[in-house]
Amino acid sequence: MKENERFVPWGRAPVIALGDVSVAKGEITMTPTRYAFVKANWHSEIVSRALDGFCELIPQAQVDVFNVPGAFEMPLLARDLAASGRYGAVACAALVVDGGIYRHDFVAQSVVDGLMRAGMDTGVPVLSVSLTPHHFQETEHHMAIYRDHFVTKGREAAQAALMIGKTRAALAA
Repeated sequence: MKENERFVPWGRAPVIALGDVSVAKGEITMTPTRYAFVKANWHSEIVSRALDGFCELIPQAQVDVFNVPGAFEMPLLARDLAASGRYGAVACAALVVDGGIYRHDFVAQSVVDGLMRAGMDTGVPVLSVSLTPHHFQETEHHMAIYRDHFVTKGREAAQAALMIGKTRAALAA
């Protein structure tokens, strides 16, 4: 190991924590930790904006991106990615809307529960950027609001990943 590296056991998956992370007054110092970002393909033009926001704070070169068909498939892949020991955190993004056939609130709740379970089972932070509007409207005005909101939520997920990483590294020191 290099001088500034230290082994940090996160759950069952060993992860190498490099250097230090600082999030203060909007200033973030990065480490070479890798992150996984899982995107649902439904409404991809909106959901992809979360990745844009995430990569405003964490360089794209440190982010491995994975696509899944829909939100319901995210928890299983998130668990597998977290358990791999390759990632400091896993962020998952989806837009769950009422499709008319099923109640979207059941899907959204199942997804969030599954993501939380993946994090708890592996000891690796699994972050949700899974949103479900009360009344999804496909007007251009509303679509612009959703796109902007996903950029913000992507940034927030990146900040959470960095802050959790810093805290866990301090606990392990």
